[in-house]
Amino acid sequence: MKIEQFPEAIRPYLIPTHAGRMEYQCLRCDHVFEIDNILYTCPECGSVLMLYDRNFDHLNGISGELWKKIFDYRRMMNHPAMKGIFRYYELIAPVIPLEHIVYLGEGHTPIVQANNRLKEMLGIDFYFKNDGMNPSASFKDRGMACALSFINHFAIQNKIKDMLAICASTGDTSASAALYAAYLEDLLKSAVLLPHGKVTEQQLAQPLGSGAKVLEIPGVFDDCMKVVESIADNYHVALLNSKNSWRILGQESFSYEIAQDFDYEVGNKVVVLPVGNAGNITAVMSGFLKLMKLGIINHLPKIIGVQSEHADPVYRYYLEEDPAKRKWVPVTVKPSVAQAAMIGNPVSIPRVIKVVREYNRMTDQKRVFIVQVMEQEIMDSMIIANRNGHIACTQGGESMAGLKRAVQKGIVGKEEIGVLDSTAHMLKFLSFQEMYFQDRFDPEFHINPREDLRNAPALVKPAALKKFPEPGKPLQGEDMERFVQETASEIANLLGLQKKR
Repeated sequence: MKIEQFPEAIRPYLIPTHAGRMEYQCLRCDHVFEIDNILYTCPECGSVLMLYDRNFDHLNGISGELWKKIFDYRRMMNHPAMKGIFRYYELIAPVIPLEHIVYLGEGHTPIVQANNRLKEMLGIDFYFKNDGMNPSASFKDRGMACALSFINHFAIQNKIKDMLAICASTGDTSASAALYAAYLEDLLKSAVLLPHGKVTEQQLAQPLGSGAKVLEIPGVFDDCMKVVESIADNYHVALLNSKNSWRILGQESFSYEIAQDFDYEVGNKVVVLPVGNAGNITAVMSGFLKLMKLGIINHLPKIIGVQSEHADPVYRYYLEEDPAKRKWVPVTVKPSVAQAAMIGNPVSIPRVIKVVREYNRMTDQKRVFIVQVMEQEIMDSMIIANRNGHIACTQGGESMAGLKRAVQKGIVGKEEIGVLDSTAHMLKFLSFQEMYFQDRFDPEFHINPREDLRNAPALVKPAALKKFPEPGKPLQGEDMERFVQETASEIANLLGLQKKR
């Protein structure tokens, strides 16, 4: 719809006019820094930063009810900058001019309700939010759209060219960073560091296809991250990992979409997502907190973070109920099918600790929980979900296993409704599905495929036939008729079909 077709009273609000005043704030020493430089860590103490709009309270001049109408009417707009995550411009990065926003189709991914069989298996109603429907087939595009939009604005404003964007990745971040950098090719080149042999073929193909310089190094993601951090500290590069605070802002859109898709009634919802590098869970909590502060929602949903037994430092941290006794200890990860979550020392853990405290304090009760699941449960859950009409990746399987565990532990009641983050498209993880079906996981994964979940193609080649069609050599006449009849008959027998009368 065009602006003049909307109700006159809502028109002044549809194109954003809010002038934010964004600043970095250090989570350790509380120093504040302007955004006239791109910062990743505090120049004073080296800790991670978060971005805040110091003019955020001005948004309370609009009622929560009016904000709902603004976002709902924007749903019908055809303004390019407002089609993606920046539908919620005022809540994300209200310092980027609309003409500098990079939109590649990210955001507004579907939520798909589980069928009755899946509901019965878990004992609760739930939905998958399919973030694999983003342009690079993962949730990373949310944060990348914001980070690259700011870099685009920063470069234009400061007349900078030939920047290099760099990231460490387990696969999805590299695909997203390379895609968005390719779109800004006149301004930006990209390089990605991957742990050698720890990324699926499908994920490796993405940054290669986008023209990035792909560098593999020995070790795991945590090792890649240390190298990239050193490069970002010592050289002129744009770091695109979640240490980049602009990415956290973009990923908040996940929360805004859930709220909007459920007509802003989220008090009975339980949002379940893998912890990974801890940026996404930080963003999701932060997003709901903003909605609460503006009166757009009246209650905060529960948040369930999920970690595999093979990479569970955040789960171990929160096993201690007394905050004064908690001690952060990184872990050495073991191989995991949830590759994006195979991180033993998440860079965003200071953010998580701060935001969890604020989230629970907002409602005077515990609303954030961390659960641990087994590798077997992750793979079984992915296969089962996709057997029931979904496109869940291994991290989506981790979310489903996490919801099941939360129900079993009494963290989640049967009257609540789960919203599961399937962070990427299942096609990125075909190699794990193949290993499951063919029962060829290395012992270190601790996965024994269930026979009822395995699947394989069956060759139908009737023994009664001597001639078969081949490419470029089709059968003719009676040979073709016999081939069709014999093959159809054998398929009917295999499928248990009954002849028509």
